[in-house]
Amino acid sequence: MYKKLIFELDREKIKKNYLPNLDVPEQPVSKLIPGEMLRKNSPDIPEVGENEVVRHFVNISTLNHNVDKGFYPLGSCTMKYNPKINEDVTALPGFSSLHPMQPLQTVQGALQIMFELQEMLKEITGMAAITLQPAAGAHGELTGCMMIRKYHLVRGENRTKMLVPDSAHGTNPASVAIAGMHSVQVKSREDGMVDIDDLKSKLDDEVAGIMLTNPSTLGIFEGGIVEIEKLVHDAGGLLYMDGANLNALLGIVRSGDLGFDVLHINLHKTFAVPHGGGGPGAGPVAVSERLKDFLPVPIVDVKGGSYFLNSDIPHSIGRMITFYGNFAALLRAYVYIRMHGQAGMKEISKNAIINANYLLSRLRKVLELKYETRPMHEFVLSAESLARSHGVKAMDIAKGLLDYGVHAPTVYFPLIVKEALMIEPTESESRDALDQFADIFEKVVEQAKADPEQMHHAPFHTPVRRVDELKANKELNVCYEGKE
Repeated sequence: MYKKLIFELDREKIKKNYLPNLDVPEQPVSKLIPGEMLRKNSPDIPEVGENEVVRHFVNISTLNHNVDKGFYPLGSCTMKYNPKINEDVTALPGFSSLHPMQPLQTVQGALQIMFELQEMLKEITGMAAITLQPAAGAHGELTGCMMIRKYHLVRGENRTKMLVPDSAHGTNPASVAIAGMHSVQVKSREDGMVDIDDLKSKLDDEVAGIMLTNPSTLGIFEGGIVEIEKLVHDAGGLLYMDGANLNALLGIVRSGDLGFDVLHINLHKTFAVPHGGGGPGAGPVAVSERLKDFLPVPIVDVKGGSYFLNSDIPHSIGRMITFYGNFAALLRAYVYIRMHGQAGMKEISKNAIINANYLLSRLRKVLELKYETRPMHEFVLSAESLARSHGVKAMDIAKGLLDYGVHAPTVYFPLIVKEALMIEPTESESRDALDQFADIFEKVVEQAKADPEQMHHAPFHTPVRRVDELKANKELNVCYEGKE
């Protein structure tokens, strides 16, 4: 294993002179560069041969798990394979060399792509208008919440309550708070859907709307959506759909047809834009007719065959990002949609649903399924019984999977499932890949039952063993040879 830092490979006196002798007079660097620009001390650069440097970083790079290397079953994150044609198109000089401050007449092709992407996303979701500005899903949530807040203020209503189901993503309440409102939790029923009676009890003239993930974080489609839509709209509120799980709905159902007023779309999930490691992502926000006058400015528009940035939006919440959005991410999504076409969109979701239910049919024999309602693209198992009988928790199972070169699923989410393991295979994986994952999962659970104490210390064969995660979060300390 390559556990050493590059500084630990440092060996003095290995410098070699590969250059010919000077044929001009030698001069000290102080005569060539102004003194104030020279270092006072030599830089702390390790002396390592070129071949060793290359091998060091190549070998380290292979330790990083990624979707090109193996199955990535993160629930509610939709870590699907990213087709390389997306990368090839994005690398074309006409796209990669653009500058956001170029005159509009010199970037008509880029603007056309953004405009067409807007139109395609509107058709896919059934919404009336859209902004491409938000840089991630949570950024899209904030954008949507700000529009909802301003919508009510313009109407002379100071509504500050946002209803949020107990199965919601953790970013939902945070986005609500940043937008100047507060969240009110709505309970789930035993089938995993919204408790309509609890919802009714919390509807009043202070409710700005409801933020609903559909399918939910349990992977379950909200069967009561028609009634929920009527109740919330009749109470004067708006409907926000968290689009993290849109991968289950393409070509099957549109959020606009269900009555939603806001939807954020994670392009880096549903439309195969690379993500992880901090971005960049893209979280366009689509809206109904009610909110089209509140979109951030500018949006890409067309008039007389010429594309331009339109800032003429009466009640706009303003700008949400520098310039116009993460263009390279938008371009990748555009290529992905064009490659699949309208019919292909539906096949994506159908295959995602089939894969999830196939994998569930194997793994529900290994751990519990708390909610029996048939899921769509993802499902949540529970290690609660295993923890009770053998003392082995969801985190132990997740760590054990790492020893087999398999990335662990999401654990301890959603919060309404104790010892949760949330699994989403996506449409990218073959049956062979799913079977391999299921085989490994079964083996790890068997090992956990046979030797619980050992499982508490897994993983054993990764570059870094199990760490004290609480301490790591509280006391971040990166050092080598005693140097911080």
